[in-house]
Amino acid sequence: MELTKKPQKPIILQGFPGFGLVGTITTEYLIRHCKCELIGKMWFEDLPAAIAIHKGEIIHPIGIYYNEEYNLIILHSISGGQGIEWKVADFLIGLGHELDATEFLCLEGVGLSEEKEQPDVFYYTSTDERKEYLEEKKIPQLSEGVMMGVTSALMLKAQRQVTALFVESHSDYPDSKAAAELIKALDKVLNLKVDPEPLYESAKIFEESFNKIIKQNKTTKKKKEQMHYLG
Repeated sequence: MELTKKPQKPIILQGFPGFGLVGTITTEYLIRHCKCELIGKMWFEDLPAAIAIHKGEIIHPIGIYYNEEYNLIILHSISGGQGIEWKVADFLIGLGHELDATEFLCLEGVGLSEEKEQPDVFYYTSTDERKEYLEEKKIPQLSEGVMMGVTSALMLKAQRQVTALFVESHSDYPDSKAAAELIKALDKVLNLKVDPEPLYESAKIFEESFNKIIKQNKTTKKKKEQMHYLG
């Protein structure tokens, strides 16, 4: 990996696919709505060769973006890193060392315990100073939970400050509403001034389409059952 820029003392914000794909959705949204430039890209040969194409452009397995205004490094990933979580964490730790990062800020989804209109966002942090700041911002601490994946490996191995924001998310489909709540929480933490409203609109459109598909599937299933009964 080579970086075209090496900003010093940034916050490294990472979002890997997980519950509701909220990490990937949120970082994608930030990249599109903030002035970010691609300064590096990374992939792991342990994983299948896979890319995405969006609006005619290649979306790299792991793209490294930089926002100068907030001195913010954003890692956008379409690969979950399953099976190589420790290796990905080592890569992030190395990047943090190279740039003398002040903090790793991780975005994750956690399972919904029950359906609710507005999912909650919780935090974990490794330092008392950051804890005090997040408490002032009225973000509750995650007191109980089981974590897996890149964020977990980073929380265990990193010597630098690690903070994670967890949002309650659906596991069965991309959850734009949960990602919008993460954007609101990030705005409290970093004062990014990013409007989450388009994500709420995306969530509304998706939910309407999703409900239509469920309804159609139920109708089709019912017709098949009737045909089977009549036959």
